Amino acid sequence: MTEPTVSAHRQIWRESGLTEGDRTVPEETALAMSYNAGTHAVMMGTPQDLEDFAIGFSLTEGIIDSADGIDSLEVVPQDEGIELRMWLKPESAARLGERRRHIAGPTGCGLCGIDSISEAMKPVAIVGKGITVTPAQIMAAMQALHPLQKLNTLTRAVHAAAFWEPDRGILDIREDVGRHNALDKLGGALARKKIDANRGAVLLTSRVSVEMVQKTASIGASLIVSVSAPTALAIRMAERAGITLCAIARSDGFEIFTHPHRVAANEAIHVA
Repeated sequence: MTEPTVSAHRQIWRESGLTEGDRTVPEETALAMSYNAGTHAVMMGTPQDLEDFAIGFSLTEGIIDSADGIDSLEVVPQDEGIELRMWLKPESAARLGERRRHIAGPTGCGLCGIDSISEAMKPVAIVGKGITVTPAQIMAAMQALHPLQKLNTLTRAVHAAAFWEPDRGILDIREDVGRHNALDKLGGALARKKIDANRGAVLLTSRVSVEMVQKTASIGASLIVSVSAPTALAIRMAERAGITLCAIARSDGFEIFTHPHRVAANEAIHVA
């Protein structure tokens, strides 16, 4: 199996002069999702936690409702990548077949059609009541995230997605060169362990795009905290999905963009 990191030789320029040496860098490989002997999608990603990735991707893409929707899963190395080969149970297979027929339908513009675009802009799920936290808890959670990023400590080149609960801290973390992949891997890990995501928060080291909000909604978490900023569409999607979106989390604080009722703090002072 391909290792998640490799050692790369490089030259190093500094004001003091030119040196050379080795650096650990993350591996990136083609990962093919196949269902019932048909390839559905190919992504570039880090070759670790691949069972979690396969299950999490299947969940956030709406192919299965739970990890039980997959009858069997095999990680199959290929010459130029890795195939994540899944066989679905009948109900999930029927859902996937219907989806493929819809996508394969004729369109005038060569895209997936207005219905598909409209569907893409809907939250996958509306999250439940979720949790209530304090600003101090959010700050502590984000501070605890950095030491757990083992792959990023080695490479400084990957994203992380973690699941945190107020009473138990960070329960799981997954890393990948792709931010979407890291979140899918986390979702798969939670599903395999049957952890109720509505009892905690998703912590991210990447910017918050609309896909990250949609995937979090599918996972079921009511709170996202990220070190980077959200897009405007991500904010609108989080509002619609019922997700509390906290972003730009730094050592001195963070910003709340949607559903602030889950963050128990004093009344805000409005600033320009």
